Amino acid sequence: MRILLAAAGSRGDVAPYTGLGAALRRAGHDVTLATTDAFAPLVHDAGLEFRALPADHRGRGGVTGRRELMRTAAAFVTELGQGFADAMDDGTDLLLLSATTAPLGWHLAEATGVPSLGAYLVPTAPTGDFPPVVTGSRSLGRPANRMAGRFALRMTDRLYDQAVARLRHRLRLPPASPSMTRRRLEQENWPVLYGFSTALVPRPSDWRPGLEVVGNWWPQHAADERLPTELEGFLGAGPRPVLIGFGSMAAGDGERLSELAVRALRRAGLRGILQSGSAGLAAEGDDVLTVQDVPHALLFPRLAAVVHHAGAGTSAAALCAGVPAVTVPVTADQPFWARRLAAIGAAAEPIPFRDLTAERLAEALVDVTRQQTFTRAAATAAQHMATEDGAGRVVAAVQRLTGR
Repeated sequence: MRILLAAAGSRGDVAPYTGLGAALRRAGHDVTLATTDAFAPLVHDAGLEFRALPADHRGRGGVTGRRELMRTAAAFVTELGQGFADAMDDGTDLLLLSATTAPLGWHLAEATGVPSLGAYLVPTAPTGDFPPVVTGSRSLGRPANRMAGRFALRMTDRLYDQAVARLRHRLRLPPASPSMTRRRLEQENWPVLYGFSTALVPRPSDWRPGLEVVGNWWPQHAADERLPTELEGFLGAGPRPVLIGFGSMAAGDGERLSELAVRALRRAGLRGILQSGSAGLAAEGDDVLTVQDVPHALLFPRLAAVVHHAGAGTSAAALCAGVPAVTVPVTADQPFWARRLAAIGAAAEPIPFRDLTAERLAEALVDVTRQQTFTRAAATAAQHMATEDGAGRVVAAVQRLTGR
C-alpha cells in the first residue's frame, strides 16, 4: 500500500514520523513523508520517499499582537494547503495526518476518496482532565477545561478558514467550513492515534470513541550509529554530566544562555554538555562540552539529568531513558509537557524561560541530581514506556482500516 504521511513544523514536529514511517515500511508499505525541505535528509536517512511542503519563511520577529500573528499563520496554512495538494498523487492509498496537516488533509481525502487516519503528537480533543494544550494554562476545573477545549478548536477552525476555502475551490468541492468538516468527522468517530505515552497522559475517559493513546513514535536512526568520539571521551572522563539544550527555541540568545548554563553547572558542581540547537549554545572547558545534534536514545541514558525546553519529543526521550529533567518551557505545548513531567515526579517544577536565571537553574539541578525521588519516578515511567509499542499500534490500525 502507498501511504502519504504529512507533517509540518519544527524538527520535533517531524522527526518522530521518520520512525513511524520506517515501521510502516518494514510492514511492507511504500511510505512517503511530505514535509519541508529542511528535513529532507532525515526522511531520506529513514529510507522513506520525500515530498516537499511549503515552509513558513516569514518568521515571527516582526509580528506583534495576536491578531497579526493569526493573519500570518493563516497565510502560511493557506500556502501549506496548496503545497499539500501538489504533494499528493493518484497512487496514494492512505493519508496519515499530523495535527497541523489534518484540517487540510480531510478535504483531499474527501475529493479523492482515499481513507485517512490521524497521527497526532499532542492531545487536541477537549477533555475535563486538562485545559487545551496550546494555551499553557493550568487546570480550570473539569467543566471549564472542556469549554476552553471547544473554544480552542473553534479558534483553530478560524485559522484554517481561508486555506480550506481555497483548497476546496481547487479540488472542485462544494463550500464547507473547517468547523463543519471537523464536526462531521467527530460524529463519524474519525480515528486519531496519539503518539505519546500513557505514563505522561492517560487516555481521558471523556474522549469520544476513535481517539487512542498508543505510545511514542521515536525518530529513526541507523542501528550502527554511534556517538562522536569526542563526546564518548567526555562521558568517560568523569561523573555523569547534565545536558542543556533548547532545541529549536531561543534563536539568537545563545551567548546569554551559554554563560548562564555554565554558571549554573559550576554552581551546582556538575559537568555539562551544551547542545547547540537554534540558540547556538557553546562553551569550552574541562567540565563542559558543546555538541550538535546527537541521537537522544544513545546519549540520554548516560546522563545525570536533562535541562530542556519541554518539547514533546525531548520530554519523552528523557523519560524513556529514566533520566530526571529540569524543564524551561518557552511556548506552545511546552508548558503542558513540563507540568506533566513535574506531576509524575520526574522533573522539578518548571522554570518559565522568561524567569530563567543561573541561580534558579543551579538550585533545580541540585534537587534533581541529588534527590533520588526524581530518578525513581523517571525510572518507573521508563519501565511503563518500555511496554508500549506506538508504531506497532499504528501499523495494526492501518491494517484494520484498509484490510491490508
